[in-house]
Amino acid sequence: MLLSASFLSIKEDRKENILKLSNEKIDFLHVDVMDGEFISNKTECLDSLKKILPLSTPFDVHLMVNDTMSYIEEFSSLRPNYITIHVETDYVLKAIDFIKEQNIKVGLSIKPNTPVRKLIPYLPIVDLVLVMSVEPGEGEQTFIENTVNKIQELKRIREIHNYHYLIEVDGGINERTAKLCKDADILVCGSYITNGSRYSVQIEKLKKSLNVE
Repeated sequence: MLLSASFLSIKEDRKENILKLSNEKIDFLHVDVMDGEFISNKTECLDSLKKILPLSTPFDVHLMVNDTMSYIEEFSSLRPNYITIHVETDYVLKAIDFIKEQNIKVGLSIKPNTPVRKLIPYLPIVDLVLVMSVEPGEGEQTFIENTVNKIQELKRIREIHNYHYLIEVDGGINERTAKLCKDADILVCGSYITNGSRYSVQIEKLKKSLNVE
C-alpha cells in the first residue's frame, strides 16, 4: 500500500511544514488543485505553490477544475508522477491524451455520487483511478462508507479484464477507515497526519494499522 500525503490542511508555516511532510516516509505529496468553479473552494496558483513545494518530491496532482486542458499544461511543469482529472468534466478523452503527451501518468477521479460505470470507457487507458471517499474540496470530512463498494468493484473489473490501473482513495482516511480500503493501492491522507506536529507518529500509526513497513 502506497501513501500519498495531502498538505491541504496545513495552514501555518506552510513551506516549513510541507518540507517536513515531504521528508517523512511517504510515497507522494498529494497536490490538490481547485479552481473555485468545479467546486466552490479555490487553491493558490502554480507560481505560489512552487514557492512552498519541495520540487524534488514525487507529486500526485489532483485537478478539481473545469478547464482541465490549461491546468494540465500548467501543472505538468512540476513533472508529477500522476495528474488526475475528474470524469465529471468535459472532453475527458482529449485531456487523457494530453496528459499522456506530457509523458505523465493519467489518473481519473470520481465524486462520491458518481457511479463506477462512468469510468468504464476509460479504464483500459488510465494508470490510476481516484475514488473520492468525501466530497472533493474540503479537508477533515468523514469517510463515506459505501466507497468501499466502489473500490471492490474497480478491483474486480481490473482482474476480469487484466487492466493495470492503480486504485487510489482520498478522504477521511485514518487508522480505522484505512483498513476498510485494503483493496486499494494508494491512500491519500491529509488532516489525520498534519493536524498534529508529530507527522511521523501519525504515519507510523497508519502504516501499522495496514501492516505496511
